[in-house]
Amino acid sequence: MSAEEPENADEEDEDIRYFVRIGQTDLDGTKSVERSLTEMKGIGRRTARIIADKAEVDRRATFGALDEDDIDDIVSLVEGYADEVPEWLSNHRNDFFAGETTHEVGNDLELTRRQDINRMKMINSYKGVRHKRGQKVRGQRTKSTGRTEGTIGVNVEAIKEEQAEEAAAEDDE
Repeated sequence: MSAEEPENADEEDEDIRYFVRIGQTDLDGTKSVERSLTEMKGIGRRTARIIADKAEVDRRATFGALDEDDIDDIVSLVEGYADEVPEWLSNHRNDFFAGETTHEVGNDLELTRRQDINRMKMINSYKGVRHKRGQKVRGQRTKSTGRTEGTIGVNVEAIKEEQAEEAAAEDDE
């Protein structure tokens, strides 16, 4: 094995950016545009497809092989996604403090979600009380699911061990 590069190396492989950074997230440049965008929190398949269409980029193209201009267009569309789409497609509608509709991605999504839950807990809303207790929040059944105490049935082995200990204690007396 020599340290030289093989003679039949493709020039396309040299132009690929293996990591594309959007916000605080590194995306895989070897995957397609749609697939690599879905690796970000807050962006699903539908959102990734909309972003690729708005940037006029083939969604099946390799993300790292795109031109810098195309990547910059995608980055700007991800950051300004809430302005480009209808309000019902955004993931954080009617913010409590600002009243604005935004689309959060990456770590901002987790931070915003945690702040919303903490606010609900502080004001003792119904959902906040359910979060405090660790119970289901969105109206799911709780009679048969969501049990946190472990097994409900009888533990026969534990009963036999207790009986054996009691018998041993009675024999010692």
